[in-house]
Amino acid sequence: METSIWKVAAASFIGTAVEWYDFFLYGTAAALVFNRLFFPSFDPLVGTLAAFATFAVGFVARPLGGVIFGHFGDKLGRKSMLSATLMIMGAATFAIGLLPTYDSIGVWAPILLVLMRVLQGFGLGGEWGGAVLMAVEHAPSHRRGFYGSWPQMGAPAGLLVANGVFSVFSRNEEQFLSWGWRVPFLFSAVLIGIGVFIRMSVAESPAFQAHKAAEKASSASPKLPALEALRKYPRQILLAMGARFAENGFFYIVTTFVLTYGTGQLGLERSTMLNGVLAATAIHLVAIPAFGALSDVFGRRPVYLGGAVGCALLAFPFFWLIDTKETGLIVLAITLGIIAHAAMYGPQASFFSELFGTRVRYSGASLGYQLASVFAGGLSPLVATWLLTESGGKAWPVSLYMVGLALVTLVSVYLSAETFREKLSETPVPAPANGAAGTEGKREVA
Repeated sequence: METSIWKVAAASFIGTAVEWYDFFLYGTAAALVFNRLFFPSFDPLVGTLAAFATFAVGFVARPLGGVIFGHFGDKLGRKSMLSATLMIMGAATFAIGLLPTYDSIGVWAPILLVLMRVLQGFGLGGEWGGAVLMAVEHAPSHRRGFYGSWPQMGAPAGLLVANGVFSVFSRNEEQFLSWGWRVPFLFSAVLIGIGVFIRMSVAESPAFQAHKAAEKASSASPKLPALEALRKYPRQILLAMGARFAENGFFYIVTTFVLTYGTGQLGLERSTMLNGVLAATAIHLVAIPAFGALSDVFGRRPVYLGGAVGCALLAFPFFWLIDTKETGLIVLAITLGIIAHAAMYGPQASFFSELFGTRVRYSGASLGYQLASVFAGGLSPLVATWLLTESGGKAWPVSLYMVGLALVTLVSVYLSAETFREKLSETPVPAPANGAAGTEGKREVA
């Protein structure tokens, strides 16, 4: 069992890292270069707003990917969807590296950029549910938090590689604007090939196989898993969405918006901000499985709530540290933000998976996860940039926004049931309003 789950966990991690590399490339480029290449007629800050607006478009497409791939993932299997999502993401990312800029084809440049971003979001929307369920459904019941965190590690790994590659090619400003920014996008083709090869070697989830065998014997299969998930688990979907607000929104402010704030508002070197994100992301890679493992011992809710409290407490000190313009304090600020995020992101995969029955787990978990990304992560850099503009360059409105995100998550997780002792063939009745968690009132789900 251990050999099998380690192989599954590694495959989930590598494949997800490749997907996130593709997705994060866009966020980094939007913060650093897309305003000049695709929106050159705007004021620099307005151009950055436009670039972040196209960044948000990818998040709008993610729920659609979650619904479509969730549908087929619940009916045909988790494994078969993962290669498809990886190839869609890779094709879109590679195409961005080939796009002509505004100077070459005018308004068609940003239009094509938006179209590729939609395809990126569509692919990633279907990716998360399948990768997470492969790890969680293969894992021993007492280690689901730890193994479920492995695909979550793909996010910092992808960000680490994306920012690292950008750091290398952004050293020469003229070459970077001319052709250097394209190389990281084109390099995606190599990573996609590796990811698909690895994923093809992994067996289908045993939980899904057992479910399909029982389903075949009873001749009962959900025609539209997403609609069934919405009908049977509306509370779980809403609470999962709320649980994501601090995690998702805070992350993109700390790793993406901070690049714009540091270089545009404070006049810091691009390399200073990128290196700060890189150093913090390396720690993130270790913190995620650590918090996932802690959730196997103490439960999903206490660990998750601790991360949300950390986000609220850091909202103002984060910018105070960045404003010092001291490299060490900048790294400290981003690192503290990343650790608070990891406390939520580590247990999140197992937490969300355990909220739904096997019959519609792919669809239900994907809906909760991806719908929130539209309102939290997708909008947070755009909202933060707008708040910065409206306040005349002051960061305190952004800090208040971060506190608001944390409050939504605190309430949502407080109202959720504790799930870490539940069997995956069962789902807990939502906890009462006082937040008491327990396993009483379980009901079997097909």
